[in-house]
Amino acid sequence: MIKKVSIIAKNTFVETIRQPVYAVILAFALFLFVLSPSIAMYTLDEDIKLLREIGLSTLFLTGLFIAIFSASGAVAEEIDSKTITTVLSKPVRRPSFIIGKFLGVLSAVGLAHYIGTIAMFLSIRHGVLETASDTHDWTVITVAASVAVLALLLSAFFNYSYDWSFTSTAILLTALFSTIGMAFLFFIDRHWEFNPSHNGFTLFDLNASVLLFLAVMILIALAVMFSTRFNIVLTLIFCIVIFLVGLINGWAFGRFVDQHWWAQIGRMVFPDLQAFWISDAIYEDSSVPANYLGMTALYATLYTSGILAFAIALFQKRQVG
Repeated sequence: MIKKVSIIAKNTFVETIRQPVYAVILAFALFLFVLSPSIAMYTLDEDIKLLREIGLSTLFLTGLFIAIFSASGAVAEEIDSKTITTVLSKPVRRPSFIIGKFLGVLSAVGLAHYIGTIAMFLSIRHGVLETASDTHDWTVITVAASVAVLALLLSAFFNYSYDWSFTSTAILLTALFSTIGMAFLFFIDRHWEFNPSHNGFTLFDLNASVLLFLAVMILIALAVMFSTRFNIVLTLIFCIVIFLVGLINGWAFGRFVDQHWWAQIGRMVFPDLQAFWISDAIYEDSSVPANYLGMTALYATLYTSGILAFAIALFQKRQVG
């Protein structure tokens, strides 16, 4: 079973990163990260905090839309096109199919989230030009430009010479080169000097990114579940509604839990996405405790497991022939 799940997950990952919509959403997100230092400069003494919030918001929405379109493409389109009958005609159980699809989409979204996180780190490291005397961080600009140019040139070369997929190759090379670039910037400061203690990166941003990925994992499970019964449009609508309700879960249901039964049900059914969004901590200069990360990770894992179990139950009754 594990081998079959891994094969389905691998194929789903490859198919997902080859989808044009995947590359378009990721490219647009990277473009927003490039613009974010300019957008955040129109505040009073809160520039870097606004920059951090813009980066996290971009990261969150990127994961949301990639999750929805990728899950729909991985499940709903296969059902509509009847290609799923070829898979299920082989000795592949339906639970293995759902779990494999979820893991494949999770890996693809995780790759985009990883690239987006590095882009967010670079934008925060560059900072906002708050005064006329501030200068650009040319170390960051050089590294970012080098990553983009190398990824595009090598992808074009491999596409021309070996007929490799341009978009998927560019995405994988971007992840590779951005990792190398991050390792370089970790030790080199804005003056091109070896200075790891002033590299501009904080543990808070890393923790915030991890929390958002946990939230996106829940949304991926929901998208896979809806894709077993609905097309991409309805899946998009349902996921966005749950996303919005999840952000106000505490306000919409939490304050009524002691008085109304419907609030208790709503509190349990809808994911509490507020727990993963730490915007308040940005402006309060608070840290993210390790036990908080552990509790939210446990909550995300249990909620995701429950949604996947429900998705498997729905898919067991689905006619696909």
